[in-house]
Amino acid sequence: MEPIIIVLIILVVLVFIALIKTIQVIPQASAAIVERFGRYTRTLNAGLNIVVPFIDSIRNRIDLREQVVPFPPQPVITQDNLVVNIDTVIYYQVTDARAATYEVASYIQAIEQLTVTTLRNIIGGMDLERTLTSREEINAALRGVLDEATGKWGIRVNRVELKAIEPPTSIQDSMEKQMRADRDKRAAILTAEGIRQSQILTAEGEKQSAILRAEGEARAAALRAEGEAQAIRTVFESIHAGDADQKLLAYQYLQMLPKIAEGDANKLWIVPSEIGDALKGLSGAMGNFGPMGGNSGGGGTERLEKPTVTD
Repeated sequence: MEPIIIVLIILVVLVFIALIKTIQVIPQASAAIVERFGRYTRTLNAGLNIVVPFIDSIRNRIDLREQVVPFPPQPVITQDNLVVNIDTVIYYQVTDARAATYEVASYIQAIEQLTVTTLRNIIGGMDLERTLTSREEINAALRGVLDEATGKWGIRVNRVELKAIEPPTSIQDSMEKQMRADRDKRAAILTAEGIRQSQILTAEGEKQSAILRAEGEARAAALRAEGEAQAIRTVFESIHAGDADQKLLAYQYLQMLPKIAEGDANKLWIVPSEIGDALKGLSGAMGNFGPMGGNSGGGGTERLEKPTVTD
């Protein structure tokens, strides 16, 4: 009985293994390659699939979703013989599981090497400045070459991105110095422009102020002159209206003599002869003054010396 039980157990195990190998469940967005005796038979799609156990075998399971693969920095020489390190990221998707399995041994490695060689061809025709400012152009050219080459592998390259472009350290230092110099230059230009504008506005303000001040002074001088002329005119008209005689003129002159005599430097007085005649008339009328000597004719002057006082 024991050998029969052992045989039954072995048969049950074999049946169980056969069932496991017969029923194949493929996840969504995946595919599986089936081979029969080492030869491709069919591709299993997502869902429940039945295969012949111990005859059909699963060669490869492939993820059909879009994949993102970053590649390490690659040294590339530019047209002006400078070495730059470029990091790339590839976005690809398997569209044909059979081709991805049988057309290329390792499509990831193949894409990486193809990316490196294509980058060297593209960057080799550009100088450093153009390389740093033409990422979109490089991405488009790289994607076109990769998509064309990987099409027969059942791979579609959706996007290619350059993560970083790192020039040599010496070039980075020179670029930083140049950028700093450009910023300092722009700052100096803006400062000079501001000072120039400020000086222009200050000069314009001073000009307007000087014009207004000169106009004010001219208007004030004109008003003073007009006032003095009006005063002279009024006095002259008053004198003629009052019919002033020599006595009044002599009295007015006597009132002005103390002001004329003020100051130690006034040693000599110039007295018009008409004033002398007026004084004579005034002294004759009041009887207090004697006749003053001098020329009574018109047009002359009399000289009166101021007495000198000594201690």
